[in-house]
Amino acid sequence: MIQFLLNRELRTEHALDPNVTVLNYLREHVGKTGTKEGCASGDCGACTVVVGELDGDRVRYRTLNSCLTFVSSLHGKQLITVEDLKHQGRLHSVQQAMVDCHGSQCGFCTPGFIMSLFALQKNRAASGASGYDKGATLEALAGNLCRCTGYRPIIDAAEQACCQKQPDHFDALESDTVARLRAIAPRETAELNSGDKRCLVPLTVADLADLYAANPEARLLAGGTDLALEVTQFHRELPVMIYVGHIEDMKRIEVTDDAIEIGAAAVLSDCYEALASEYPDFGELLHRFASLQIRNQGTLGGNIGNASPIGDAPPLLIALGAQIALRQGNTRRILPLQDYFLDYKVTARQEAEFIEKIIVPRARPNQAFRAYKVSKRLDDDISAVCAAFNLTIDDGVVSEARIAFGGMAAIPKRASACEAALVGSAWYPDVIERACDALGEDFTPLSDFRASKEYRLLTAQNLLRKFFLEQQSPEIETRVTAYA
Repeated sequence: MIQFLLNRELRTEHALDPNVTVLNYLREHVGKTGTKEGCASGDCGACTVVVGELDGDRVRYRTLNSCLTFVSSLHGKQLITVEDLKHQGRLHSVQQAMVDCHGSQCGFCTPGFIMSLFALQKNRAASGASGYDKGATLEALAGNLCRCTGYRPIIDAAEQACCQKQPDHFDALESDTVARLRAIAPRETAELNSGDKRCLVPLTVADLADLYAANPEARLLAGGTDLALEVTQFHRELPVMIYVGHIEDMKRIEVTDDAIEIGAAAVLSDCYEALASEYPDFGELLHRFASLQIRNQGTLGGNIGNASPIGDAPPLLIALGAQIALRQGNTRRILPLQDYFLDYKVTARQEAEFIEKIIVPRARPNQAFRAYKVSKRLDDDISAVCAAFNLTIDDGVVSEARIAFGGMAAIPKRASACEAALVGSAWYPDVIERACDALGEDFTPLSDFRASKEYRLLTAQNLLRKFFLEQQSPEIETRVTAYA
């Protein structure tokens, strides 16, 4: 069975189809229809809910797309929906702000915006920040689409909600909520099943290894932001899943003298600080990685494990020389990430083997690392081309080069001919042009609805030229600022 709090109500589920999403659970099993379905793919934010989790002696609130969240992942947590904000007949301050600022137009998307504003207000207060911050607001709302294009009044509502925050009933009841979450905290492997379908919820890496060995056909569930699409978009059934979100060792992020070690189940929003402090461009890319709802749920291990040729993180990790730790039963091995991807959606992972952690080398002197994402929208969009350049330049000569691209081939891949054209050469414009020509040897990109093959190749070459320009003339502004 699994247990969680639906606002203040303890819910215990013994026999429930683990393929049920939180969205459908709310609307069809509980009768809470305030949460809406728009796209069922995590793009529109109409289904946004807030999940509370223990963080020491407090509750940490995060927005999630309920359309991509399976109910089994709620085990030991608190689920808050738009119906829960109104208290004793009074609207919550974020709801009142939306009314005062005329932010609700057709109203379909409003519940999702409300929940994103609620989490924004909570998290800014918890971090000690006061007042309104435009950048934080735009980031919080980037995953919510208003079909009536009424963003200005919604931004006004966010400003009012952040500037006029008052203690609410969630604050008043936080100590009780913490106690109740501790009481239902998972203490042993749980299982949610409906007879023919089941989801196992282990607590340790060893338990995961054993369960996966016994059920090699199982699908590993971390954030589910990709896996859930098989249910919501392709209407497939997932007979066996193993949820890894309660394995603390796989959520841990450790910084050593030589590397940043990131558990495969660490969500992207938790990875941000460690990666951005070491590699600012990695942080900039994470700001544009889908939406905050997805980053609060999706994991770095999942972004690697699904082997998408357009995943944003792998090109950067490959350029940085990252490795992955794989485990199968009691056997562990370390593999360079570039060797993990074999062909489209084909990897070097063996049966019942899983990614345990990602090992990212720390930055070195004279190392220049830059990353670029080219997409039709700035926020919440998929890359047409993602490029990462990692060069070591000593006395004006390129001594080492690792260059990787996503969106240019069936797998995220190094540009070996381009690297060879640079290594040992002076850092001059004519060398850059030779390296640009070499990219034509490295890649024969495809055309699709995001970009033509000609556009992709020219864009890849131009990104190398842009990298050179930024290194030579850092005073020239070449970047689009996401949240000015």
